[in-house]
Amino acid sequence: MKRGTIKVSVLYPNGQGKTFDMDYYCNKHVPMVAGLLGDAVIGATVEKGLGGGAPNQEATYVAMGNIYFETVESFENSFGPNADKIMGDIPNYTNIEPVIQISEVLI
Repeated sequence: MKRGTIKVSVLYPNGQGKTFDMDYYCNKHVPMVAGLLGDAVIGATVEKGLGGGAPNQEATYVAMGNIYFETVESFENSFGPNADKIMGDIPNYTNIEPVIQISEVLI
């Protein structure tokens, strides 16, 4: 991604009793979000947590989804009208309260 790109990260913290359906997330939720946000999205990644920083340590996050936009405004304008539908789908794949961060790509 180029410098100045906006990255919206959705992080799903790991923990006892937390569930996450990666198949649903990758094959249903992410394509739905991409369809709703349309051309505002310039890139996206999905990551599966494998481990922490120490040997045999659990991953801090079960999964991370990252969506890239040209500007904060393009994110807000595409996400805002679709927020209820996107957020409403979360219980279909997880019982985890996601952590969301908006960042600017520097390198």
